[in-house]
Amino acid sequence: MLYAILAAALVGLDQLVKVLVRLNITEGGSVPFLPHILQLTYYKNTGAAFSIFEEHTWILTLISAAASVLIIVLMVKKTFNHPFGMVSLALVLAGAVGNLIDRLFLGYVTDMFQTLFMNFPIFNVADICIVCGGIAFCIYFLLFCKEEDKA
Repeated sequence: MLYAILAAALVGLDQLVKVLVRLNITEGGSVPFLPHILQLTYYKNTGAAFSIFEEHTWILTLISAAASVLIIVLMVKKTFNHPFGMVSLALVLAGAVGNLIDRLFLGYVTDMFQTLFMNFPIFNVADICIVCGGIAFCIYFLLFCKEEDKA
């Protein structure tokens, strides 16, 4: 239950930030956020990371929905006993659901965080959850998962 609350809170944060960006920044427009580090830029992303599968939102919607269902099943069955594994699943679930909501209701994903110190694709809170959750799950699998669990 705690992990579901974490995922729901992160989805709520993701959606709140996206709504605020859509209401306060014109499409393609930017506002300063962290000087020389990060700015908020409203970008409608119809693809996935690095805009792959651009204009194929329906495929990404199906993938996000399937991944979300799979993660929910894994969490309900408590496939991973260690809290670190469950938190990593909750993070990935939050990211998948956050972007799924956008794809279902808007036909695109709202991205807003643009790095100023390096050339990197614009991203959002859901993307942060997916990346951090994925890295955390790899760490969990390598360090905390027992050999019989890996099989």
